[in-house]
Parts: sequence; structure tokens; C-alpha cells
Amino acid sequence: MIRALAERVPEQQVERHLLADEGEHIVDLVRHHGIVYALPSVELIGVATLWLLALFGPISWGWVFLLASVVLLAHALFVTARERRDVFVITNMRVFRASGVFNVKIATMPITRILDITVDKPLLGRLMGYGHFVFESAAQAQGLRDIRFIGDPDGRDLTIQRVVQRAGLRGPRGGVPPHHLL
Repeated sequence: MIRALAERVPEQQVERHLLADEGEHIVDLVRHHGIVYALPSVELIGVATLWLLALFGPISWGWVFLLASVVLLAHALFVTARERRDVFVITNMRVFRASGVFNVKIATMPITRILDITVDKPLLGRLMGYGHFVFESAAQAQGLRDIRFIGDPDGRDLTIQRVVQRAGLRGPRGGVPPHHLL
């Protein structure tokens, strides 16, 4: 049910942020792993429980149960929308993150500024197939330092490493000039 709800949330319009006239294109658009919807799912169960209590519980407390269920439902809807609209985009020129439900925030880092990527895979993440990225760059105060709950973190890391390699930032592979790698 929460997945159907998440699919109704409007998408981030990431294409508007591409430098298409410069040849920028999306290599990978990354959404959060489904584990981020666990809390809203539990909250929806709580909403159903509160509605049952409002119907079959003490009549004098019915309004309290209904009010609490509305607050819990609003929080579940907001968290679902927030997670659905938080996307991480890897292009051939940069990485950027678009997030926000009411206000949209765009954080960008050119490929040339990525110094190091740490992939953190906690035990539950290893079991369920998600991990977290920690970016190290020349400028530490930026909105792309921590990207959490990324599905297939090893594959996404390899994608970024390929883009960096193709940009010629770490030297060509086997003597092939970088412009032949694109």
C-alpha cells in the first residue's frame, strides 16, 4: 500500500537541471532503497489501529484517537513524499541530489571534485541490499556529503568510478585517450 502511495507523489524534474546544450546526460538516477518506507508502513498500521480504537474504544476518547490518527497519517504521507522526491543523479559531468517536498534543494558536485567515495554497508544493509555513500571532495561544506539508503551501493559506486575514469580524471586505461571512452 505504501508503494502505491509513493508512486502518486510527483517526480523531481531532474531533466530541467541538465546542461543538455553541453552534452550532459543521465547515467543513473538513484532512488532510496525500499527500506525507507518501513516507518511510514508501521505508521499506517498505527493509523488503522487508532481508527479501530475510535470506533470500538471508549466513546469519550474517540476524538483523541481520531486526532492522533490524522497526525500520524500526515507524518506518514510527508515521510513518503520526502523519500520519494529525494533522488541522487549521476551524469557524465557531475553528480547531484534533488530533494524536498515543498521547497526543492539541488546540491551539485562536478565529477572533477570527487576525491574519494566511502561505501558504508551496515549488516542490515548487506542483508537487504542497501548502503550509504560518503563523498569526500575538495570543499567539505556541501549537500552531497552523505547519501543514505542507496540500493546496490557497489554497482552505483562502480558507475561513478566509470564516469570519473571516462572523464579522464585518473588517466586513461591502457593508453586509450579519454575522448575515445565516451
